[in-house]
Amino acid sequence: MLENFKQEFITTKRLTTAYYRGGQEHSKKLLLIHGNMSSSVFFLPLLPELSKSFDTLIPDLRCFGHSDSLPIDATRGFQDWTDDLKELLDALGWETCTILGWSLGGGIAMEFAIHHSHRVEKLALLAPCPPYGFGGTMNEDGIPIQPLGLGSGAGAANKQLLMAVSAQGKQVLSGLLHSFCFSAFFHLDSETEDMLIEGLTSMKLEDKMYPGDFYYTVHWPHLLAGDHGVLNTMSPKHINLKPLLDLKKKPDILWIRGTDDVIVSDFSTLDFGHLGAIGMVPGWPGPSVYPPQPMIAQTRHFLELYEAGGGHYVETVMNGGHACHLEHPEHFLYTLSAFVAS
Repeated sequence: MLENFKQEFITTKRLTTAYYRGGQEHSKKLLLIHGNMSSSVFFLPLLPELSKSFDTLIPDLRCFGHSDSLPIDATRGFQDWTDDLKELLDALGWETCTILGWSLGGGIAMEFAIHHSHRVEKLALLAPCPPYGFGGTMNEDGIPIQPLGLGSGAGAANKQLLMAVSAQGKQVLSGLLHSFCFSAFFHLDSETEDMLIEGLTSMKLEDKMYPGDFYYTVHWPHLLAGDHGVLNTMSPKHINLKPLLDLKKKPDILWIRGTDDVIVSDFSTLDFGHLGAIGMVPGWPGPSVYPPQPMIAQTRHFLELYEAGGGHYVETVMNGGHACHLEHPEHFLYTLSAFVAS
């Protein structure tokens, strides 16, 4: 079925974007935004079914996949990407759509709704980036740990992953893909695994692209977010999604998360607070100084504020890890389709 969908390219004033599209005959439009360490192919297995009901668009973000390799100004948060996506939708003639964002893409989807709420019919968030930033915050209301950007951004990039991507080490990448994206007993077929690894290795490894720049500091864990590159956009130093709470036109939100997600979790294996608490990073100053980040609690708190301000959200918990949409596609497709079509 996947061979029926060929990657296409379109050039706007901002960049050339690679994308997959299916279901153009349908009136309801669905934009899927992939996450960090991935590309459009992480949604491709779902396209045959989604295209039976929706005009479905899956682009590669800049710095990922086969779209242009262009620098990211992290001081703008996610706006380099939302500006790219706005130009893409304009070029394709899309006035409005439902947007689903996964992981990093969840943050981008929220940012897009902030600046273009009139174009967002509904908003679906799949294991989204915590709304107060990934790393470097505490408590459910996302209080930043000082100095701002500590333990977040490019300095927190997984060094083993970066080396494997650079060396194209398939065995290491396979292990990392399974350990970070899927639950322990999930098995990928070899063809899909090869496709996902190709998508993972498509990241553009440069200082102003992936992962970005960072600084050293005397404060544990001794790393501060910089101002350029992909990972710094998610730092509390630059992220600002609070204007979503003040939108006059609030799209309904569907929040989907996996039970075994080890990335976006209250015990994230990529969070210095958690890693310090379990002894994986020496020198942890303790929970009063740098506690584990309660990412799920923060997202729920943020969405409760959204609802208190007149919005509406539904939380759906699925079996599976960070990529639960690939572990249990039938459950995911039913949930998403019902939300979009309602």
